[in-house]
Amino acid sequence: MPRQACLLIALVVLVAVGEFLRWSDPEKRTIALAGWLCGMSADWLPFAPWVIAAPIAWRIHSRRQVASLEQDRRVGWVMATVWAGASFAVSAWTGAQFGDLPPAYHDEFSYLFQAKTFLAGRLSFPSFQPMPELFDQMHVLNEGRFASRYFPGAGLWLAPFVAIGKPYLGYGLAGALSTFGVYWIGWEIGGRRTAGIVGMLTALSPGLALFSNLLLAHHPTLLGLTFFIWMYLRAQRTGRLRDHALGAIGLTFAMLCRPMTAFGVGLPFGALLLWQLVRNRPARQDAAPMWSLRQRGCIVAAWGIPLLAGMGGMLYYNSAITGSAWVSPYQLYTDIYTPRHVYGFHNVTRGEQRLGPKVLENYDRWAEELTPTLAARNVGRRIVASLRWTLGIVPILAAAVSLLMWRTGWSRGAVLIAAAIVSLHVAHIPYWFEGIMGWHYVFESAPLWLLLVAESSRRQTDAWRQSGHSLMCWWWSGLLVTAVAVNLVTVAPLWPGRLPVGIAEVSFPRQRYADFFAAAHKLAAGQPAIVFVEHDPADRHIDYVVNDPALDGPLLIARYRPGRMDLDEARALFPDRQAFLFRAASRAWRRLP
Repeated sequence: MPRQACLLIALVVLVAVGEFLRWSDPEKRTIALAGWLCGMSADWLPFAPWVIAAPIAWRIHSRRQVASLEQDRRVGWVMATVWAGASFAVSAWTGAQFGDLPPAYHDEFSYLFQAKTFLAGRLSFPSFQPMPELFDQMHVLNEGRFASRYFPGAGLWLAPFVAIGKPYLGYGLAGALSTFGVYWIGWEIGGRRTAGIVGMLTALSPGLALFSNLLLAHHPTLLGLTFFIWMYLRAQRTGRLRDHALGAIGLTFAMLCRPMTAFGVGLPFGALLLWQLVRNRPARQDAAPMWSLRQRGCIVAAWGIPLLAGMGGMLYYNSAITGSAWVSPYQLYTDIYTPRHVYGFHNVTRGEQRLGPKVLENYDRWAEELTPTLAARNVGRRIVASLRWTLGIVPILAAAVSLLMWRTGWSRGAVLIAAAIVSLHVAHIPYWFEGIMGWHYVFESAPLWLLLVAESSRRQTDAWRQSGHSLMCWWWSGLLVTAVAVNLVTVAPLWPGRLPVGIAEVSFPRQRYADFFAAAHKLAAGQPAIVFVEHDPADRHIDYVVNDPALDGPLLIARYRPGRMDLDEARALFPDRQAFLFRAASRAWRRLP
């Protein structure tokens, strides 16, 4: 049976299963019905070109010969810059939809806290000694030392942009540079055409645009990983020691941002390099059959020195904050405040054996017991969410199935990219939460999926051209363009654009924070003030206690726990400030005497 026919059958089955799941959900039946009455299902609109081109696809036979690629580096640099600029523009447009609203997630405030700590020339500040628990902040350690729980890489990247008052500029720039790097990864894998396709898809990916406006660690990590993969593949081709060293620097920076993610993505690449060193075979096809002992030693040093330096810096950072080089602020925070959130299976059972007096009970109880069943469900949800937020379920699976049907001829780079996707998902199996928007733990797989789509597109269109079916190339281009359009644009009542949906989702908590801060500043009327916040037990994800690390701003936000502290005593600690009580459940304000 022709390869394209097998692909078409697989996609028909895929759509049938997807539609069954959609119609089984009562909340989606109205949207599904509206889409089909207009001739197609909203979520599966990119599938339309497949249906139109089905008679042609059945007649196409497999072709393995691939047209040669024009290697024009000057054009490559221009196009890489163009797509990087497009990425920055889409990120800026997305950010403009939020205006001047504050961040949305607890984690973002912690990274800002970390950046401000670094800008003060410190790794931590002392806790507020008279009553430290007043300033317990989400994802911030407050055990004698006042410091973010997170690893230092994201704070280091964010600090200069916080210094100039443009924190989101740093993330838009990280996204643009990542797109630039992904373009060249595509070039190393499949040449100029693969690079051009992946550059476009990365620049216009809705998930990447949305996350470039969240002050999390993902975009700095993505920047380090894309630089690492680009330099690694260059080193495989050129054998240059400089490329090995630059790749190690990229991986080291990613490790300082998100160690588990850096490990998950880097594992297949490291395994291949280790195998090459053990087998004593160079990466280049035109190189000498054997490496000398000196060459192998230099390669080990090129990778080992940056990585060891990064690990040493991390150990020093741990020691400066927790008192032990082997205990990270992340681990200590989990042990003290959220023990049920611990990494690994049966996290709730294990965490409840180590409950202490400072556990954030309401937030800590959010954790679910991780069992093999929940882990499998989380993996499925992360994969589905990754496909949706990256480009779309149908186009990515279509490209993946098409690529698998080639069986042979995969480039080494494509194999490594696919292995990195699998490895990253496996590394996060032992965590109970599926992730922000269903995928943030595996966010860095987004450009890797797009690289597979781009390489599949190049191979497929080459085969169609050589077999005289150039019309299919236009059809495939239409599939990709339609998928991008569906992600970026809402057309009621046919479909909600993926990016507008994400903007609306993030806007809600950002507006809640904005309303709170605006009310607090209005009541303070330009005078030094402190607001005691009594939190809403029903709301785990909006926490108003946010302060600068020095606790010297004109407005301080304190945590009031009824029954666990005396409000009058706490208020007396700030005689030079106006004082207010805010009850989050009723959103009521009261001036304190």
